[in-house]
Amino acid sequence: MKCKPRMLLATLGMSLAFSFAATTASAAPIVVKFSHVVAENTPKGQGSLKFKELVEEALPGEVEVQVFPNSQLFGDGKEMEALLLGDVNIIAPSLAKFDRYTPKLQIFDLPFMFDDLDALDRFQASETGQELLNSMVDKGIKGLAYWHNGLKQLSTNKDKLTRPEDVKGLKFRIQASDVLEAQFRQLDANPQKLAFSEVYQALQTGVVDGAENP
Repeated sequence: MKCKPRMLLATLGMSLAFSFAATTASAAPIVVKFSHVVAENTPKGQGSLKFKELVEEALPGEVEVQVFPNSQLFGDGKEMEALLLGDVNIIAPSLAKFDRYTPKLQIFDLPFMFDDLDALDRFQASETGQELLNSMVDKGIKGLAYWHNGLKQLSTNKDKLTRPEDVKGLKFRIQASDVLEAQFRQLDANPQKLAFSEVYQALQTGVVDGAENP
């Protein structure tokens, strides 16, 4: 069964990014702010804590990594702007979030692009994959790595989803991606662009019937 690329790359293949703000040497450690929008017990949350551990072990007293999970500093709609303003130094958004800065990464929101995880990994490591990772340098954003985050899943509080036609008429929370919006409209569903922090309340209040997340 073929895997959809956004399952693998936009939620599962997270891209770390940072601004090019210069730092000056001082006696105090350099503080690196790492902001993300999910809980600490998720793959992204665990990865960010491991990053903190490794950096501080390698550069004791020189660098302090502060991790802010669960949209504590900035949510989906603000983290990219915060990065470019230098309010945070590292973020880990899904690839769908970068469409404002380069249209090239929208390829990862297209369905059925890769046969399996191995094919995905080979593409990410290829020259083309690395070029895409660095496609926003002229905007002040540098891609550091692709991170895996699990396969994309469709969930709903309605009936089972076993066939494409089962999503017809249902309201799904999606990320702010025009490609994803077109995908759901092609299936006669009603996509709703919402920040991740709004998903649970939207499900409880009936704003959406389901969501698309790992």
